[in-house]
Amino acid sequence: MNESIKRLEEKIAHLEHHVTQQDKAMLELADGLAGVRRELRALRDRLTAGGGSEGEAERVDERPPHY
Repeated sequence: MNESIKRLEEKIAHLEHHVTQQDKAMLELADGLAGVRRELRALRDRLTAGGGSEGEAERVDERPPHY
């Protein structure tokens, strides 16, 4: 009986460690996604404001000359 309890305790410890690692990974992914969303929002704001550097005279919705 003690052996089976010991195996169960080891499995629980392993699973708890795994869950902790998954939580860390999910937090990193959520932070990365939030950063990407901020960058995308900034790019959209630049496009709608007609922004961009002075060298960018081409509009985003224009077709390239080879079409």
